[in-house]
Amino acid sequence: MANKRAPNPVDVHVGTRLRMRRMMLSVSQEKLGEALGVSFQQIQKYEKGTNRIGAGRLRDIANELKVPISYFYDDLPGEQPALGFAEGGVSYVSELLTSSDGVELTRAFLRVKDPAIRRRIVELVKSIAGQDESNGAPVQKPASNG
Repeated sequence: MANKRAPNPVDVHVGTRLRMRRMMLSVSQEKLGEALGVSFQQIQKYEKGTNRIGAGRLRDIANELKVPISYFYDDLPGEQPALGFAEGGVSYVSELLTSSDGVELTRAFLRVKDPAIRRRIVELVKSIAGQDESNGAPVQKPASNG
């Protein structure tokens, strides 16, 4: 029986950041794969962290996605969290921005320019999510749909 190892957490993080950025730019796995000279399946493996991304390939990916290489290591687990983020907050941001609904919601929200309307949208979403700030009730995390 083959010895299957779990992906390295750093490779998973880099893959998650790759997926987040690719989705933010509305670039398909196929299109990115073509630009890099690899299959879309290879991009999937990079994004899941099952295949490690070499230094030269990471540079090529960073160039295609218009970010510095350091972008892929931002918010690395075990690193000191950025100021203003509660513990675990970064994982929620990553989870949001690696889902197609999250990217679509973020884009739509950023098109709303009126601060009062933005505030109302936030309140609406919090209400729908069932969060009650007055008693500090936790937000129920929705089931992931892939």
